[in-house]
Amino acid sequence: MNQNKFLIQVTLQDTFLHRLNGETKVRLFVVGLVAVIMSFDLRILVPILLASSLGVLFSKPNWKSIRIVFLIVVGVNLLNLFLFYLANPSLGEYWCGENTIIHQFSTRYYVSVETLWYLLVRFIKMVTSFMVSLWFIITITPSQFAAGLAAHRVPYKVATIVSLGFRYIPDIARDYENIKLSMQMRGVELDPKKASISKRLKQSLLILIPLIITSFDRVSTIANGMDLRGFGRGKRRSYYVEQDPTVWDKRVRFITNVIFILSIVYIVGSMIWPAPTNMWCPL
Repeated sequence: MNQNKFLIQVTLQDTFLHRLNGETKVRLFVVGLVAVIMSFDLRILVPILLASSLGVLFSKPNWKSIRIVFLIVVGVNLLNLFLFYLANPSLGEYWCGENTIIHQFSTRYYVSVETLWYLLVRFIKMVTSFMVSLWFIITITPSQFAAGLAAHRVPYKVATIVSLGFRYIPDIARDYENIKLSMQMRGVELDPKKASISKRLKQSLLILIPLIITSFDRVSTIANGMDLRGFGRGKRRSYYVEQDPTVWDKRVRFITNVIFILSIVYIVGSMIWPAPTNMWCPL
């Protein structure tokens, strides 16, 4: 089965982000994600969203897989925003300090400009977090990820566990597809156009449960093999995919450090000089 069908890659392509080493990618990912999480300011979120989107675009990913995941993320986030509104229709007044009502459905439920602004900012924040994670996932291999974590003083045992976990996701997905095709060849109808959702869900569970149990057996086998080879006895270890930083690695790390410093300044400044409202709102 074609590995490019999955978002998690085991081989690197020849693009700018792919050529960066693991330490640079991990540092840029963590700083970018922290900058997104800490802010509800569109002046910060939009540039990060544009930069992450360009990173995904120039990484030449499998657009079919990304489209499916993107639609799922957007759908879940829209449902999340709707539930936020149902729980508290006056969110905009709390975050923006004003309440300009556009339409009122009842004494409790109404639509205001500030509430729509808050929901828009929250949606962009969620999409930005997804895009920051997406470029990172499609430009790094599990081994490079482990090497990048180890370079940032993460215990190499934890880094190895993360690497093995990422490696098993494509294997489980591949085995699932193979079993699904075998069941279809034996007459089990799993076509979305012909089988109901409940039937497809039932058959999927019949495939996944034994597959997960089998995966635990594989993990046990790998763990025993690693113990026999003395894994975990040393304090440090090297990685086959470790790369010396290139000129572009150094430049990207400099930009990452600048973003990190600006994020710290933003957080400290917000604590010392709090804004009159809980979020930036030009309305």
